[in-house]
Amino acid sequence: MRAAVDVMGGDKAPAAILKGCWEAAPMLDLEDRVLLVGDEEIIKQGLADSDLCPEKKSLYQIVATREVIGMDDSPVEAVRSKPNSSIAVMCKLAGKGEADVVISAGNTGACVAAAQLRMRLLPGVVRPGIAVIFPTFYGPIVICDVGANIVPQPRHLQQYALMAGAYCSAVCGVQNPRVGLLSIGEEDAKGTTTVKEARKLMRDEPQINFVGNVEGRDLFKGAVDVVVCDGFVGNIVLKFTEGMAEGMFQTIASELQESDPKLLEQFKPVMKRIFQKHDWQEYGGAPLLGVAGYCLICHGRSDSRAIKNAIRVGKQLSGSDVNSNIVKEIAESIPA
Repeated sequence: MRAAVDVMGGDKAPAAILKGCWEAAPMLDLEDRVLLVGDEEIIKQGLADSDLCPEKKSLYQIVATREVIGMDDSPVEAVRSKPNSSIAVMCKLAGKGEADVVISAGNTGACVAAAQLRMRLLPGVVRPGIAVIFPTFYGPIVICDVGANIVPQPRHLQQYALMAGAYCSAVCGVQNPRVGLLSIGEEDAKGTTTVKEARKLMRDEPQINFVGNVEGRDLFKGAVDVVVCDGFVGNIVLKFTEGMAEGMFQTIASELQESDPKLLEQFKPVMKRIFQKHDWQEYGGAPLLGVAGYCLICHGRSDSRAIKNAIRVGKQLSGSDVNSNIVKEIAESIPA
């Protein structure tokens, strides 16, 4: 695996990004390479200050860049006006076949734009979508899209079902995953025009194990394995569940502390295990499905643990057949 990491992207960059790269060292094989893309002096100093042994240090290579795309920059304009930015350069490396996976906690829109412009799309893919894995009591579910395409066409949503299904099978081990379309009701007549048209396409596609519309409350009931929605709704669902999970754990801990501090100490190991299962940083990053190569988009608040896990996921993806399965699924689907 050759992973290109955006050292300059994210709220805690570059320190947390570099630390995560060093923490990933134990899971790297001798043939693996981590390409550190960003300010050369900062990366050199970070590598010198790390406690990596010489053998492990040799697994890291510096790719110097002079520009940085900020979180507030216009995505497409920034990619075109800053060709020497860390995001643009790492996607260019992947496009030239010099990197198998790219990882960034920087500007999401810029990552999506750079991946489309530099890495290109897989054959047959119309628009890429960001997929995330949600942990639930009944097992993980995949949601696509969560931010790449906020105004999709029905055909885009149909392809998200195909791509997320292939990803769910390869990564989560779910054969013939059940697919639901997120809407405001289970009935066929519910939802926007786009949702209703997408429902027809997904219902008529034999390669999709479509179970119909699902509502927000169904996400954690074990009713589906894959949930399809537009990027606007998906991003809100993602951020809402993150906040709700953090708030619930804080509330439970506070109530136990007030009731009996000893009770809190007894429950701490259990709460820690549950929190780890629902901690987004354990999943590293979300893949941008549909691009030629693997692009992992990390949360802007990612710390070193998230980056370390993103490298782990990147290694898993680079050795998988997710993209080849996506190409196969779309090639065999009903033409638009």
